[in-house]
Amino acid sequence: MADSADISDSAASSGAKPSPPASSGDSAGAPGDAALRVDFYILVESSASARLKLACKLAEKAYLAAQTALVWHTDATELKAFDDMLWTFMDGSFVPHDLLAAGAAAANEAPVLLSAGLEPPQTVDIIINLAPDVPPCLVKTRRVAEIIDGDDSRRRAGRERFKVYRDLGLQPATHNIRGE
Repeated sequence: MADSADISDSAASSGAKPSPPASSGDSAGAPGDAALRVDFYILVESSASARLKLACKLAEKAYLAAQTALVWHTDATELKAFDDMLWTFMDGSFVPHDLLAAGAAAANEAPVLLSAGLEPPQTVDIIINLAPDVPPCLVKTRRVAEIIDGDDSRRRAGRERFKVYRDLGLQPATHNIRGE
């Protein structure tokens, strides 16, 4: 990646504005203790594969940093393509992940969870958003990574999410990512 900024991402499955994370009395460093950080990673390319590859890199970076990640999407077909890509996006890379399943909280121990619209039962360090809306589960994290490619409709949706975050009182950061 061309930017060394910390990873974060978010997406949503509903048009309703989510509420910002509430402060909690949990131990220091737990999601909700600090203000929500939102990073927008802007790709010049308009290919969905470039967007998914960057999401793979962000998921791997989270895993290698001993963080938990939720890859949020509302398109089960594209989430399946992402799942497949996690196994092949880079030689020698290994990112333990699992699909978040309803009623399987005990089985959701992988450091990277994939969701097609199910909220995680636990908090996560980062949400990598591949959906067109802001995720409704912002209270379950302290960081969101939004990935925007050059596709016109995804850019428009990204601008709308940026506005939602600003309306929530957040200051999203933007990182321009050059092609490889």
